Amino acid sequence: MTQLKIRQVRSAVGGRQNQRDTLRTLGLKRVGDESVREDRPEVRGMIKTVTHLVAVEEVD
Repeated sequence: MTQLKIRQVRSAVGGRQNQRDTLRTLGLKRVGDESVREDRPEVRGMIKTVTHLVAVEEVD
């Protein structure tokens, strides 16, 4: 299955609590952190919540 590399590119300071919680759930704590997750609908939904804070690319 395809995997997604998620990298935090902007700070969550000033964002809503649910956005900060979503970043933590994705395994991102600070700007520059990266996480690799399976391409699943649940993960896509989390990415959509914080799309303005992260960069996503597919990894085989």
